[in-house]
Amino acid sequence: SCFKMRRSIEGLESFAMDVILDRRHGWRADALRFVLLCLSGLYWLIVQTRLALYRNRIFRSHSHGVLVISVGNLTVGGTGKTPVVEMLARALQEGGRKVAILSRGYKSVPRPLAVRLLEKLTRNKSPFVPRVVSDGVSLLLDSRTAGDEPFMLANNLRGVVVLTDRDRVKSGIYAIDQFQADTLILDDGFQYVRMRHGLEVVLIDRQAPFGNEHMLPRGTLREPPPNLRRATHIFITKCDGSDNKELIARIRRYNRTADIIECTHRPKHLRNFVTGETKSLDFLEGLKIGSLCGIAVPESFEKALESLGADLHLTQSYADHHRYSVKEIERFVRRCARMQLDAVLTTEKDAVRIPRIMDPEVPLYYMRVEIEILAGQESWERFVDRLVKPSPAVLSARRH
Repeated sequence: SCFKMRRSIEGLESFAMDVILDRRHGWRADALRFVLLCLSGLYWLIVQTRLALYRNRIFRSHSHGVLVISVGNLTVGGTGKTPVVEMLARALQEGGRKVAILSRGYKSVPRPLAVRLLEKLTRNKSPFVPRVVSDGVSLLLDSRTAGDEPFMLANNLRGVVVLTDRDRVKSGIYAIDQFQADTLILDDGFQYVRMRHGLEVVLIDRQAPFGNEHMLPRGTLREPPPNLRRATHIFITKCDGSDNKELIARIRRYNRTADIIECTHRPKHLRNFVTGETKSLDFLEGLKIGSLCGIAVPESFEKALESLGADLHLTQSYADHHRYSVKEIERFVRRCARMQLDAVLTTEKDAVRIPRIMDPEVPLYYMRVEIEILAGQESWERFVDRLVKPSPAVLSARRH
């Protein structure tokens, strides 16, 4: 029953995305788009009013007395934020910083209702404890409890603390008090203005920089593009080596001073689910494969596989953050076996949500992807150097 409910919710999400992205047609879809467009105007007003209240200090943002770096975006999903957070955290940690990543834990399993009610009743009496995904030494939670991205970050980063909670102001205090963190990375933090940011890193997906140009819920924009002026550093992600002058010119209309770094998500190797064996990307050349993923833009993964020489015979995509069942995986593997395919490929993000199946009929691999800077390497090095050396107090005190 829970499984059916989850599938129904995912079906509604997929339908809504098809309507938003103009992939559904007919009078019903057109009528829904009109309603969503009206709601977008209301959403814009709420967003701008909230920001104005913080900007004019009617609402107060909280300062933690340490360096706080926000990594976020203007749009919903799909900018490739997790590898950028990982690259930044690793560079700062290697430079001697004590780093903690604060995440909301999107689509993680919520605490039991009784526990949440007790927390509300004893808000001022019981000590606040966020979910500790990693204490910097050990991985303490699974992906279901932690959420996909926090689990991936904790799994790939040794020496970096990863915490999840909706209240990241309190998470930050906990990271400083319990783990002596001197650097807080606010994952998906552009809209989280309750917490004062020293640096504001904003990611823009080159393939769809401003979504479909509409605000939520008619589009995928969380904020209007002119709000990009708050950014101190802008990463243009998913670049393919072609010219970005037009996009950069538009960015400069909103923000004249931010450093702009152009980067791509570069596949590094494949890893076998069961054995942990790694294969070079050359392994994909001419390989007959099936593709399985539940990410915001499945087409980008499928195109990446084909660009590496894979012979893609079968694809199966689910809603973003889909949590797979054993039956779904076994069914897809059997289909691939019947088609005599050589392997099943998925993303690293999906890998944390796929149950382990011992001795599958067709081997399962996930693709490890890392960020590679194509333009703006000097800006990146200057950015990191400035942070790993004793940094001026102004970094943690900068106001919006």
